[in-house]
Amino acid sequence: MMLSDEHLPLLITGVAGVAGYNALDYFSARYPGQVIGIRQEDNWRLQGLHVVACNAEDHAGLAKLFEQHQFRSVLNCAGNCALKACELDSRLAWRTNVEGLVNLLSHVVECQARLVHCSIDLVFSGDDPERDGHVETDRPDPVTVYGKTMVSAEQLVDDWYPQACVLRISLPMGVSFNGHAGAIDWIQSRFAGGRPATLYFDEIRTPTYTDCLNLLFEDLLTSDASGLYHAGGPVRLSLYEIAQVVNRVGGYNPDLLQGCPRLDAGPMPPRAGNVAMSSDRLADLVGYLPFDPWPLDPKWIPTDRNWHYDRTGEPGSPELLADILYRNPRRQPAIG
Repeated sequence: MMLSDEHLPLLITGVAGVAGYNALDYFSARYPGQVIGIRQEDNWRLQGLHVVACNAEDHAGLAKLFEQHQFRSVLNCAGNCALKACELDSRLAWRTNVEGLVNLLSHVVECQARLVHCSIDLVFSGDDPERDGHVETDRPDPVTVYGKTMVSAEQLVDDWYPQACVLRISLPMGVSFNGHAGAIDWIQSRFAGGRPATLYFDEIRTPTYTDCLNLLFEDLLTSDASGLYHAGGPVRLSLYEIAQVVNRVGGYNPDLLQGCPRLDAGPMPPRAGNVAMSSDRLADLVGYLPFDPWPLDPKWIPTDRNWHYDRTGEPGSPELLADILYRNPRRQPAIG
């Protein structure tokens, strides 16, 4: 469902991240001149016609933007997700992930804008390796500073603006503005440079194509849905398995991929385990299955720890990776 004049203009925060960057690309093409994305002022490399430099905690700067554009909807994708940086500087994590949201909410509440707020699956510790998928009623028990600040942010939204919709997302799979902000980016950059990458056998996520997320964001922005929903994809994959997919589809040297249990990686930063999420409640809300599997074709889903060594069949390449891992071959958005 398209946004109407009732929902525009739209503000998108956190456009340096994968979810926000891809949402800005999608919505600005779909609603020309009606979408603004904001980034931190020190992130000068992120430029664009629809991008404005404004720190999340800059109350006066954000007030000026709201006054100038009269935003009717806000998609909040902001947050510092650098796990180690957050552990080493919890004040920075709090300022970005919580105080920035306090500032945003003060303006959203004043103008009664529609708000869709993105949280994360890392609000859970994932200590149960056999769990099928976390549901919304499960108690958060984060093991990282990042996860703890995101729990606080969820509570802020619930307390201040209960009519908002909160989405816990997992790993959004799409392009990033700088080529290293996303999960695919980092793994691929290691392999492309001939460097090894070590990923964990027992950190389980439910990744989603950003193409699917964008369509979901649009539906939720036009709805009056409120409360908390899980937005994880239908396929559970460990970080090691995700790296296997990138290695095989990208046609990289399989010897470069290494794996280990997360506890062998050391205490800094702490790692969550099985944080897979069930999106059944979200599917009931929107009336359809919001996410295709990542990767879409089941032939690219690993079957064992040596799966990526099998190079029979379709050859991998960086071009193939861009076509089927960064983008969903089946759900490219229609513009206009």
